[in-house]
Amino acid sequence: MQGYNLIAVLSPDGERMLMCRRSKDPYQGLLNLVGGKIEPGESEKDAAYRELQEETAIAPEDIRLLHLMDFMYPLDDCYVQVYAGVLRKTVALQEEVNALLWVPTRGEDFFSMARYAGEGNIGHIMEHIRMNWERILQA
Repeated sequence: MQGYNLIAVLSPDGERMLMCRRSKDPYQGLLNLVGGKIEPGESEKDAAYRELQEETAIAPEDIRLLHLMDFMYPLDDCYVQVYAGVLRKTVALQEEVNALLWVPTRGEDFFSMARYAGEGNIGHIMEHIRMNWERILQA
């Protein structure tokens, strides 16, 4: 079963979340969390830190990731692990493929399928971030 990851990166003040605008299908043009494929032989958490650094230039010392949730897709023979973390400091982002942008964590409809990828999964993830905010801060 192929593993993938998504990483919710929050600004140091928690007021913004880092998103990417997908440059290809699925969900071309929609906003998504950064992430990617878990490579064979790679630990899942190492894959999350590697993908984050490749796609944004955020280094492991800039953030501590907490494993938030998983999505299983047995009919597609894959799963997605979701991590969340708060940046320890402001960092200079570097885009790999997809354009990066910050969105406010308040006042956004993260369930909007016209704006966000994943059939409402981003909204679901954001609700869990809100419910576990103190634990994410302490990670």
